[in-house]
Amino acid sequence: MLVSVTEMLKKAKEGKYAVGQFNINNLEWTKAILLTAQECNSPVILGVSEGAGKYMTGFKTVVNMVNGMLEGLKITVPVAVHLDHGSYQGALDAIDAGFSSIMFDGSHYPIDENIEKTKELVALANSKGISVEAEVGSIGGEEDGVVGAGEVADPAECKMIADLGVDILAAGIGNIHGKYPENWQGLNFEVLEEISRATHPMPLVLHGGTGIPEDMIKRAISLGVSKINVNTECQLAFAAATRKYVEAGKDLEGKGFDPRKLLAPGFEAIKATVKEKMELFGSVGKA
Repeated sequence: MLVSVTEMLKKAKEGKYAVGQFNINNLEWTKAILLTAQECNSPVILGVSEGAGKYMTGFKTVVNMVNGMLEGLKITVPVAVHLDHGSYQGALDAIDAGFSSIMFDGSHYPIDENIEKTKELVALANSKGISVEAEVGSIGGEEDGVVGAGEVADPAECKMIADLGVDILAAGIGNIHGKYPENWQGLNFEVLEEISRATHPMPLVLHGGTGIPEDMIKRAISLGVSKINVNTECQLAFAAATRKYVEAGKDLEGKGFDPRKLLAPGFEAIKATVKEKMELFGSVGKA
């Protein structure tokens, strides 16, 4: 049974830990993340971008696959399926398909239009028990074609969006999607403190969790970040393990070409990455 993120993140904020959102791309990804969450007794959020949803043939396929796995793998920890960086139409489609949580990324609209569309989606989602994440100040890097430069959000704007009834807020504090460049300045903790004060008790979201040093992650959690998104790191781990298997010629030994064998090292690498993150975020044993 899928749940919204509202309750799990309220608990995380009070308990000073964060729940990881791990993006899924296929069956292996989903299964690896769910099994790790169960083994770690940790709540988990499965992130689905519109591009990944399309790749998996649509949001309904995703919801049906996850629901099937919850039953087949006997998963008892809280699990949310969350639309990541959704457009307005994408958010409507995800609600319709049975997602338990959505993110509406209205950061590229003028603030007035962002507010209007956010309000509309909040009313619709809340009537169905679905949680809503909003974004202020675009997150740097590229996410499904939307490129942001690592902007820093305005705490007053954050307050304005938080007051619309959203459940969680993603605010840019110099974080970016993908790999961090050599000259990255680090997270802006002064702004994070201001945003946290302005929007209290709302849980905050940190996008672009890949490559942020551990001490910065811990400090962000202490300042009210209760959800951290991880995507690139799992992709890199999966690719590296698959490459190693093929370069060692394992796919040419016996039935090593069987996709279940070929994808197994990558699957294990995702599990290891997710476990490491859950330990860092402090969500182990919190289900």
